[in-house]
Amino acid sequence: MQSIIHLESIRKSYYLGKNELQVLKGISLDIFKNEYVALMGPSGSGKSTLMNILGCLDSPSGGKYLLNNKDVSRMPDNDLAEVRNKEIGFVFQQFNLLPRLTAAENVALPLVYSGIGKKERNERAMEVLKRVKLDDRSHHKPNELSGGQAQRVAIARALINNPSIILADEPTGNLDSKTSYEIMDILSKIHIEGNTVILVTHEEDISLYAHRIIRLRDGVIESDKMNANPLSTSVPA
Repeated sequence: MQSIIHLESIRKSYYLGKNELQVLKGISLDIFKNEYVALMGPSGSGKSTLMNILGCLDSPSGGKYLLNNKDVSRMPDNDLAEVRNKEIGFVFQQFNLLPRLTAAENVALPLVYSGIGKKERNERAMEVLKRVKLDDRSHHKPNELSGGQAQRVAIARALINNPSIILADEPTGNLDSKTSYEIMDILSKIHIEGNTVILVTHEEDISLYAHRIIRLRDGVIESDKMNANPLSTSVPA
């Protein structure tokens, strides 16, 4: 089975003056196509740093990172940005929507950077908004949407480039329980439709939607286990 992500002895250090702070201490890991993985760990475990490296937002201090067989661990920033735009769809806790743009315009934004014309951008934005059941709100701006609707717009934006990986960082962190279940339902369906989903969370109940749970502590992998009974995609009443 071909891994979509291959990490080999990934290390990451930061320097405070002459003092080295080791955040990741040799992470080796394979994630396969169409897996649904939760990354967990307490504050200071290294999970956010690992997420930034997986998302090509940061480079490791040492080790190797192959993403779809491309060695991205030593790529210059310009090349990393291109890989990031094509291969990875991000869903953040804060939604990160531009307030003056409509839902459809926010979703289409990554296509602007790819040089795609306005007509095709609009068509593709409406397609992915339909996938997250929000096409009827396409002309609304973020301040006219609920938190759950704003996060669905963010998920649609993450899907717009047909990325290999959806990387969701605490996607339910700002939402109430019922809305959180709705968002997890959408992510589960995206996984069923063929996407690889990596979920970063500190919430145990949210991690149980994933099929594999990787726990970090003090910069190393503490456990890596399959979840025999992932939560179903049905939203609780």
